[in-house]
Amino acid sequence: MKEATGELNMTVITVVAIAAVGALFTFFVWPSIQANLMLNTACSQVNSNGNFNSPNDSGNGEIKCASWTCTATYNGHTYTRDCKDA
Repeated sequence: MKEATGELNMTVITVVAIAAVGALFTFFVWPSIQANLMLNTACSQVNSNGNFNSPNDSGNGEIKCASWTCTATYNGHTYTRDCKDA
């Protein structure tokens, strides 16, 4: 019986650890990845004057570019990238 209890405890610990890693990814890593994807897309679509201004169709964020600088707003956070060197 002690062996079965030990295996159950390890299973619970494993499930909690997987849930913690998933939550960490969802709330901290994924928004940064999404913002970088938005900025990469914006930088690839700037014109020869360095301007591009269009809302994001996903409804989750907005992209604005002017003078070779693109700004993406996603989940209340603002990310900026200089597209001249990109």
